[in-house]
Amino acid sequence: MQLNDILADSQDQDRGRDFDLLDPVSGKPTGITLRIVGPDSATQTRARLQMADALAEAAGPDGMVSAADRERVRLDTLARCVVGWQISENGEPVPFNHGSVVRLLKAAQWVQQQVDGFASDRAAFRGRA
Repeated sequence: MQLNDILADSQDQDRGRDFDLLDPVSGKPTGITLRIVGPDSATQTRARLQMADALAEAAGPDGMVSAADRERVRLDTLARCVVGWQISENGEPVPFNHGSVVRLLKAAQWVQQQVDGFASDRAAFRGRA
């Protein structure tokens, strides 16, 4: 591997990969597809930096950050890893925006776990999209 290979991989991860959300019990596809950027992407790097800033802003005079604020910032950061999707609600496509992604992540812990697992899995981002 050479430096240009590492740089190319990072740029490729920034394009993201499609991830099919799976039913947590049956393991079958739910019909929801998320486009998620990789762990070495510039998008995830920016999200981590924004997370650090948000935690610093949320800190009280004693330097502590409440659990509620930590959770809000964590979900906000995870949502920034999703850059597109195919999802519907009541038979209609759900417009893609940051708030809607946060809403999906808040819907169930298993959704968060699957998104986080895929977003941190370098192996899932090897090879071209």
